[in-house]
Amino acid sequence: MSKIKPSKGAPYARILGVGGYRPVRVVPNEVILERIDSSDEWIRSRSGIETRHWANDEETVAAMSIEASGKAIADAGITAGQIGAVIVSTVTHFKQTPAVATEIADKLGTPKAAAFDISAGCAGFGYGLTLAKGLIVEGSAEHVLVIGVERLSDLTDLEDRATAFLFGDGAGAVVVGPSDEPAIGPTVWGSEGDKSETIKQTVPWDEYRVGGDVSGLPVDSRGEVKFPAITQEGQAVFRWAVFEMAKVAQQALDAAGISPDELDVFIPHQANERIIDSMVKTLKLPETVTVARDVRTTGNTSAASIPLAMERLLATGEAKSGDTALVIGFGAGLVYAATVVTLP
Repeated sequence: MSKIKPSKGAPYARILGVGGYRPVRVVPNEVILERIDSSDEWIRSRSGIETRHWANDEETVAAMSIEASGKAIADAGITAGQIGAVIVSTVTHFKQTPAVATEIADKLGTPKAAAFDISAGCAGFGYGLTLAKGLIVEGSAEHVLVIGVERLSDLTDLEDRATAFLFGDGAGAVVVGPSDEPAIGPTVWGSEGDKSETIKQTVPWDEYRVGGDVSGLPVDSRGEVKFPAITQEGQAVFRWAVFEMAKVAQQALDAAGISPDELDVFIPHQANERIIDSMVKTLKLPETVTVARDVRTTGNTSAASIPLAMERLLATGEAKSGDTALVIGFGAGLVYAATVVTLP
């Protein structure tokens, strides 16, 4: 017989509060067109994107996260000192160590909280939410702060016609806490590593060692070595997202015991409005379901896109507290995560 005392946490977990931060600078398509041969009409028709936000020097990954987290903590009606763990999903914190979560936890006033980063691309918020739920039910923390944050403008090749218009910056955060009833459904998640080359960083960091041979590295139109950027095989990613992720979304609905007619809100990763439209059609969602389309003015913010879209829907009244929402993230890896939640 084991001598280990069993853990004891809350019976269930729920999202208690949400907050978002979008950088001050708004970048219209016209700015993107200064470096690529395209048009505003083409960008809108291919992605739905009209504008995006780009961070300035002061709007760091940590700074944006702190702003979003402060709003989420206030929205949850708790204090920062009650946070037992901080989980940050990002691919744009350029220090290998320490995790940016530790800096965020300290500056928020949660210096004793467990704090760590995860790298799961555009599915990162779903991964973090699943981990938070587990910590609360297991009893390791009573309240967990989950942050999705990106400065993708730092990893955007402005001369790449296929991706230059896609990415934006921002941070979204939620507080997850105990619940007496199910409010975060089972997560359907996974990866397809055989497709990892379809979305990737152009050049690994170690190729840029000082004194190394840079002759084989990509250069821009001025002949200067390009900083690493995100590249993707657009058509392959589009097909995967449209056909495979609709199946995953349906599996999440089934796992939660929710039919499309019982759903109030659909919050998919804000990658591309054409993908969103295709998923809505494939899932046969009724017109009564509110669909997040934050991509139009925020662009693709990877791990931040779902909490940012959730925050905007609640702030504008398009969604309300207690609504049942299907959330799904998918991207580089290729990885994915979908679940059904009750909105805070």
